[in-house]
Amino acid sequence: MIRKLTALVLAAAIAGCKGSPPAEPPRQTGTRPSILLVTLDTTRADAVGPEARGVETPAFNALAARGLRFTQAYATVPETLPSHTSIMTGLYPAGHGVHENARFLDDRHHMLAERLRSAGYRTAAFVSSFVLSRRFGLARGFETYDDEPPQGASERSAAATTERARAYLARGGPQPLFLWVHYFDPHAPYAPPEPFRTRHADKPYLGEIAAMDEQLGRLVQAFESGAPAPAALAIAADHGEGLGDHGESQHGNLLYQSTMRVPLLIVGPGVTAGTSDVPVSARRVFHTVLDWAGIDAALSLRGGDREIVLGEAMKPFLEYGWQPQTMAIEGTLKAILAGRIETYDVAGDPGETRSLGAGANLSMHMRKDLENYPLPLPESSRAPDNLDEDARRRLASLGYIAATAAPVVRRDAPRPADMVRLFEVIDRASGLFVEERYADAIPLFDRILAEDANNLDATLRLATAHSLLGHERQAVHAFQRAARLAPQSLDVRTYLALHYARGRDRARATPLLEQVVAEAPERLVALEALATIREREGRLVDAFALRQKIRALRPFTAAELSHLGDLAMSLQRTAEAIEALEASRQADPGRFARDLELGVLYLSDRKLEAARAALDRVSPSHPEYAMALFKRAQVSVLLNEPDRAARIGAAKRHATRTTRELIERERLFR
Repeated sequence: MIRKLTALVLAAAIAGCKGSPPAEPPRQTGTRPSILLVTLDTTRADAVGPEARGVETPAFNALAARGLRFTQAYATVPETLPSHTSIMTGLYPAGHGVHENARFLDDRHHMLAERLRSAGYRTAAFVSSFVLSRRFGLARGFETYDDEPPQGASERSAAATTERARAYLARGGPQPLFLWVHYFDPHAPYAPPEPFRTRHADKPYLGEIAAMDEQLGRLVQAFESGAPAPAALAIAADHGEGLGDHGESQHGNLLYQSTMRVPLLIVGPGVTAGTSDVPVSARRVFHTVLDWAGIDAALSLRGGDREIVLGEAMKPFLEYGWQPQTMAIEGTLKAILAGRIETYDVAGDPGETRSLGAGANLSMHMRKDLENYPLPLPESSRAPDNLDEDARRRLASLGYIAATAAPVVRRDAPRPADMVRLFEVIDRASGLFVEERYADAIPLFDRILAEDANNLDATLRLATAHSLLGHERQAVHAFQRAARLAPQSLDVRTYLALHYARGRDRARATPLLEQVVAEAPERLVALEALATIREREGRLVDAFALRQKIRALRPFTAAELSHLGDLAMSLQRTAEAIEALEASRQADPGRFARDLELGVLYLSDRKLEAARAALDRVSPSHPEYAMALFKRAQVSVLLNEPDRAARIGAAKRHATRTTRELIERERLFR
């Protein structure tokens, strides 16, 4: 594996891994259709449409009867963001670089919406989960990108998303439309609405599928009646769901059919109704949409192109240091490489119960593509340095908890399929850690390390949990263990520095944090800890600069903006103080209580109208209301207001000892 890691990651990307060419004018082929793309999150191929058992999906079935359904369609990766990134770029993860959720797509890749918008299409997207938030890069090219779930939530129902999309469609427009709608409902935890909750009480996952299908029907009806004709539709799932198959209850860890084979159908011009059992990758939705738009017909699903379908599941490799997993499918043969090769005849053995082993009759090209699939660098695994805590919490609420550290690459790395007994334990431990239930998480981390002693992520989380609970001896022991596992790890140094910073040994934290920030200038946790230390040291210039850098990397809360304003005031940086406090007021106007400071700052900056507005907002219940009256009287005189005498009188009547002395000395009042 180490040999592969050093050689293959430098290899040229295999088929489908090159960047898209720049946008080009469309080929004129008559009236171009409006195009609806619907992506169904976490939907197994055997849970929807003609293959479904135990659930009725009439909307999907009606589309399948009109269009071409691919019975052997495959996701590129069993996770939401990277799979959708493949659909929107036409690339495998090895090409676009997004291997897990909560990563950011490089802006050098040309997106589907960008291509269509350049070709004259209106573009709009309505997504149902925070995991596809615009911050992660898929919004490029969309004139409308509606990614806002209800207040405080991280997802919204298919019904709510459909209503937003239908409202958009009702506005109409003369240009052809590209509309992408994403439904998240079948994702765990399963909580279907009525009547589907009662109808599928024993299998709520299927209840979610049925509820989503109902909204699919409403959406398609609105699209076909509201968008400029003709219409073309592509329906695809991003990945499936384990539901216990091969020991996987959900998705992301393995490459078996339950999570990789997905429903996929197309309806529209040039499409003959029927089914196809030719293996295809869902990434080719990208090429099919370009074909409909008259831009480029290569690899379109309307054509008969055959391919060796590839896929990956790198989460266990990137988070725990287990074997990387790649997949290749040709004809009815499917091979999985994870330390050793498993091969299945998915036509004769769709449940993948009997591996044909490495000696199966794989073609030379299939074996080459499988073994030469470029592996990601472990350093790319850790959640981005500029992913803020709010984003981490929202992703965690959806079950997505990124690794704390880049993993240790090891010769004896276990195969993920041999570690299924730990999947649930790891998920529970990581969830408890994010919920700050450290005492409950510690026994689970101990259990993980008893079976996987070289798991750096579990070791660091264990060390941090002990540190946050004040268990000094246990924390130091776990940090020492982490340092032995990864002596050069920047992650280990970061979390050790945070341990020192929160304890009695803060002097040891500073040089470590300075070193981390020098090597990783965007590492938020280190920047935040160092900024706090600089404030405690009284080095306010440095603290302010660090806070400004943090603000450039992530959104600030209203409280953080107010604190930044305080720092700027301490440094007599009036303009920067005003900007920070005004941003705080805009972020949370109902709770903003710094209008007195704003008024004083505006007065100091001779912006009298702004000072008047701020001071007029100060409530009589404010503990410094007397000061506000005094400052408001000053502004009134400077503006030569008709009631300036009355304002001076009010300041005198409500004066405190402090303001009385100021009033007596104020020449403006004489």
